[in-house]
Amino acid sequence: MNKSGENVIQSVCRAIQIIRCFEKNEELGVTEISKIAGLHKSTAFGLISTLEANKLIEKNELTGKYRLGLELFRLGTKVNSALRHIAVPYLEQLVKMYQETANLVVMDDLSIIYLEKVESTQSMRISTLVGGRLPLYCTAVGKAILANLPPEELNSKLKRMEFRKYTGNTVSDRNSLMESLELTRNRGYAEDNEELEIGLSCIAAPIYNHFNIPFAAISLSGPTFRMDEVFRKEASVTLMNYTGEISMKLGYDNNNQ
Repeated sequence: MNKSGENVIQSVCRAIQIIRCFEKNEELGVTEISKIAGLHKSTAFGLISTLEANKLIEKNELTGKYRLGLELFRLGTKVNSALRHIAVPYLEQLVKMYQETANLVVMDDLSIIYLEKVESTQSMRISTLVGGRLPLYCTAVGKAILANLPPEELNSKLKRMEFRKYTGNTVSDRNSLMESLELTRNRGYAEDNEELEIGLSCIAAPIYNHFNIPFAAISLSGPTFRMDEVFRKEASVTLMNYTGEISMKLGYDNNNQ
């Protein structure tokens, strides 16, 4: 929905509600969908039939339930395709160099969404999921982006943030976050030292669009015992070099379209 709430078509919003029902459910029946979406069963069925006709959801004939359709996957692969095309080789190179998991994310309002992931070859891996969503304030990728936003945009986001303490290390108030962002700006990269999950540490650097505004980031994530201070300082230099190169390439591509 747009900020003003104007020109919003209710039926389209309801169809989107139905698609979002599958974010945490692989398959759902009509009754289940209507309950989750808060819609009358007949309304839900009509919208489901329309989505099915357009291949955005599909019916499993064995169970009689619905699931997301392949057309959604096809369309999803088009999202940020230029960014993915440019960034993935850098993710692969980071994993080769440091043997830790590399992630590419984009900002979505107060969250980050994982677009790509290249797994570590080591036995202990990080359980991030492509398509997964996490808060900006307690992730290295989120803080890397936040720290470099224009002041007015940063303030707008801070006013709307609700802080949740995931671990004893989680930044849980505005003042603490501002201190963390200042440190991030000064050194050029962000850290997450077990803020989201005990035993997990990350470093991240931002990617800028052709307006020189951060909108994405790349991280290296791994077990804290492997990602000690020496490792973080060494890997951060490569990470910042790579995100700088990606930003330049994105700017070049956008200016030459």
